[in-house]
This record gives sequence, structure tokens and C-alpha cells, in this order.
Amino acid sequence: MSDALLDHASQSIAVGSKSFAAAARLFAPETRRSAVMLYAWCRHCDDVIDGQAQGFLRAGGTADETTLAGLEQATRDIYAGHEPEAPAFAALREVVQRHEIPLRYPLDHLAGFRMDVEGRRYETFSDTLEYCYHVAGVVGVMMAMVMGVREQATLDRACDLGVAFQLTNIARDLVEDAANERVYLPDEWLQQVGLARDELASPRHRRALAGLAARLVDEAEPYYDSALGGLPALPLRSAWSIATARAVYREIGMKVRMRGSAAWDQRLSTSGTDKLRLIALAGGQALASRRARVSPRPASLWNRNEATAARHAGAATQP
Repeated sequence: MSDALLDHASQSIAVGSKSFAAAARLFAPETRRSAVMLYAWCRHCDDVIDGQAQGFLRAGGTADETTLAGLEQATRDIYAGHEPEAPAFAALREVVQRHEIPLRYPLDHLAGFRMDVEGRRYETFSDTLEYCYHVAGVVGVMMAMVMGVREQATLDRACDLGVAFQLTNIARDLVEDAANERVYLPDEWLQQVGLARDELASPRHRRALAGLAARLVDEAEPYYDSALGGLPALPLRSAWSIATARAVYREIGMKVRMRGSAAWDQRLSTSGTDKLRLIALAGGQALASRRARVSPRPASLWNRNEATAARHAGAATQP
């Protein structure tokens, strides 16, 4: 194991996501290493597609189909036993080999970036949830596998947490995304409030936008609730880390709702004091989970298995 590789991955998470970095410190050392390595690959792919640096937009525009195809091929090469060149792919190789993560999960994640590259429009909220699965829910699944989870019921809870994270991210970044011609709100919601996609970045529409953001935050709540139901299946330190990440991201959503039309005056985050409070709260939830068991997942929630089965079946028939 390369210390330089770990240093690279740790720097990626420290700069790219202070929220997840705070939660990752609570993992046991070996789990933390794999979680950070996996994050580094996800961050790298996201930045390549979006023309970003550590999660923040930079000049130069977004990637094209050729760039995406390169990421997909580099990912397949890892599973074929080829030596990776980029540190992020070396990090991914270590994680997938150690934890036996199937190829379909990294490819599912890259399929989310394909939606961005192709300029996918989201007609219904179910379409938005499918996007959330690919860019964040499947990352939750892989993170759970890093923690030793293999039971589908718990993997589904991990997926729910990733979906909730992404709904929060969409609400927080509505204006920034719209300015870059990225709209993840479903068209049916926009039609209901009489907004056009190209109007979302305009300050004139902040009040209507605040209502849509609050709706996203509300829709995230059952997924955040579902995630708590998976804590009993995790080791204690992993449960504490995941409960902390859940609390920190959920707090950002609550701030978006509370700020209303002022939510986009500055990028919302949680302070150091907030994080300490939420870490303590999450510790209590993790301890309480030791006396519980994984309960049935609410049937009303979006189902990743049903939504992706047809796509995987089609891929399996390709030469």
C-alpha cells in the first residue's frame, strides 16, 4: 500500500468535501483508507466531467463523450488487470480488489456523468431520483461494501442516504447549476410554478425557486429517515461516521429551507461548531443502533433495483 496514494486521496477529500472529510475521520483506520480512496476516484471523475478543480467550477466548460469514454475504459481496464496511470484509478483498483466491488457499480456511477454529458432532461421526479442514484446513491452502495456490507436490505439503505445527499446538493446548488445550464429539477415541477429552465438563475425568480428548493428538501427526508434504519448493520465506528455524514448534509438542507430566497446569496455549509454538535448527536444515534435491527425499507421509496434492471439486461446482451 502506497502512502503517497493515500496522501493524494486524503488531500482530495480535504479540499473537495469538508463535510465528508469530518465524518470519514470517525471510521476505523482501514475503513477510512478505503473510503477516502473511493472518494478520490469519484471526485476525480466528477471534476474531469465538469471541468472543475476539487468540486469547484473553473473556466473551460464541461467534458464530451470522448472524455467520458476514456473514464469508462480506464475503469474497465482496472478490472481487466491493467496497470492504472492516474492516482485516482490506482486508488479505485485498491478498493475494488480489497472489497470485491463488482464492475457494475463504478459503471453505474459513470452513467450519471453520461446524463450530464448528454444534457439529459428530467421530466418527472422519478427521473431526478434516477440521476441521484447514479451520481450519489451508488456511491453509498460502494461505501457500504467498504464497511463490509453485502445484504441487499442494508445496501438499499446506503443508496437512500446517497440519494438524500444529492437532493440536498441539488437544492443548495440550484442557481449555480442553472447558470451552467444544468437543471436537475423535474420539468413537471417547473411547469407547476410557471418557470422556464433558462429562468432559474435569475434573481427575479428567487421566491419561486425557494419553494422548489424546499420541496426538494422535503422529498429528501424519507430517504434520510431510511438511512437511519441501516445503522444497526454497520460496525459501531462506521455507524457513527455515517450518522455524522447524514446529520451534516441534512443540516445543509435545513439551512436552504430556512434561508428561503436568500439561500443562494452565499454557498451554504456547516460551521465547525455545527459539526461538533452533529458529531455528538450522531454518536448517540450510533450507540442506539446497537440495540436495534435493520427494519423493512418503506415500499414507497424509489427502487434502484427495478430502475436499473432493464439497463443492465440490455448491457449484458451487447457483444
